[in-house]
Amino acid sequence: MDGDGRRRRAFIGSFTAAGGPGIVTAAVAGGSGALTALTSVDGVPDPSYLALAPGGGTLYAVSETADGAVAAYRTKGDRLERAGAPVPVGGQEPTHLSLFAGHVLTANYGSGSVSAIPVRPDGGLADAASTVLRHTGSGPHTRRQQGPHAHQVQSDPSGRWAVSVDLGTDSVRVCTLTDGGLALHRETALRPGSGPRHLAFHPDGTRAYVVNELTPTVTVCRWDADSGTLKPLTETQVLPGAPAGDAYPSGIVASPDGRFVWTATRGEDVLSTFAVEGEELRLVGTAPCGGHWPRAIAESAGFLYVANERSGEVTWFAVDPDTGLPRYEGVIEVPAASCIVFD
Repeated sequence: MDGDGRRRRAFIGSFTAAGGPGIVTAAVAGGSGALTALTSVDGVPDPSYLALAPGGGTLYAVSETADGAVAAYRTKGDRLERAGAPVPVGGQEPTHLSLFAGHVLTANYGSGSVSAIPVRPDGGLADAASTVLRHTGSGPHTRRQQGPHAHQVQSDPSGRWAVSVDLGTDSVRVCTLTDGGLALHRETALRPGSGPRHLAFHPDGTRAYVVNELTPTVTVCRWDADSGTLKPLTETQVLPGAPAGDAYPSGIVASPDGRFVWTATRGEDVLSTFAVEGEELRLVGTAPCGGHWPRAIAESAGFLYVANERSGEVTWFAVDPDTGLPRYEGVIEVPAASCIVFD
């Protein structure tokens, strides 16, 4: 239970094409952080990423398919009820979504674009066609960077800017949304061939951490919300030594107090813990993720949660408050798990 006596919930996305149940609702135990699966809904194929509206009354899910769509669900206690038909995003294979300025934004990996879908006052999705901002460019990796591949899009902490991370162009784009239209404000280049995948902001809003998929590193950037400017500063390895093969880092999250940053690396099945030291990160250590192919991680109430896609489970860890290192606590089965969010 939380402070007002309401049971806390987690929502877990999965790949239905790989045997996943769709979206799982789970109870979160106070104190232990343990998860208990309650219900599931398979209203759209491959709901690989989820986002909750403020207040938790509506849950949004991408459908990571060739056609690309987003769906809205009402949260009714332990159940989810779809709020209307899924809405096309005008892009292929959306991998991430977030809420920004009265819209749902999606990052469309397959088509290398970002879409904005209007949200109605009741939380449902408007029938109006989405607006699409297409990325351009490429990178030196001949197989993965032949064109743009937007992988994540989110608001900055000030709420003024939408920030999209593109694995195919080795860049981060800062955008605005005016009258429903997305427009590019500034594009920041990262190291060629790094393959940026996801970004997490420091809680104080002055730094951003970009985890790179094609090279196992995190790029630390200075963020200026007044000008909408991202400036790369340093780059830190996520592993203590060279990986045996392709490492495929995936998720990244900063602690609420700003002292630590965590990443997940799929090829090594590990979590990495970093201490925040000014404008640099120091690798404290790595720990097994408790499963195979950790696609996404999340922090909630002093615990880390990992969606292990290929082993089909979500694991959770208590975080040492002094070192930031995770300690394995438990697991629930969720086939083809892809992400987890909390209300």
